[in-house]
Amino acid sequence: MPIIKHKQFIKAPVDVCFDLVRNVDIHIETAAKTKEKAVGGVTQGLLEIGDTVTWEATHFGIKQRLTAKVTHMEKPTLFVDIMVKGAFSSFTHTHQFKEVKGGTKMIDTFEYKSPFGPFGIIADKLFLEKYMTDFIISRAKELKRIAENVN
Repeated sequence: MPIIKHKQFIKAPVDVCFDLVRNVDIHIETAAKTKEKAVGGVTQGLLEIGDTVTWEATHFGIKQRLTAKVTHMEKPTLFVDIMVKGAFSSFTHTHQFKEVKGGTKMIDTFEYKSPFGPFGIIADKLFLEKYMTDFIISRAKELKRIAENVN
């Protein structure tokens, strides 16, 4: 099971970063490359514990839907969402925020299991793990840009 971990320093308060990351509208903005939109569950505003959101996006030229549920939240330092329906066999995305000198350290930990058994493992090695890593880094950079322009 691949585990992708990315750390991003953001020159903004921890509560601002926390709220931006769980904001559905901001998620749509930061995932514009995949034409992501919320089509079910919470479709705008801030996600709270127990909320679900169904995302529709285009990955690898294929329109896909994925439903995630927020299963854990400790404001403003941590929240976790898991896939409850979608293309992966499973995934857990942990979002951590640590107050540091001059801003916030945002830490994304994305653990997933590809479908299709051995074929999924091969896909991970060939392209999927890199694709997901690039997606997470791209979103983090966009979140940094937005957060640093809020203040």
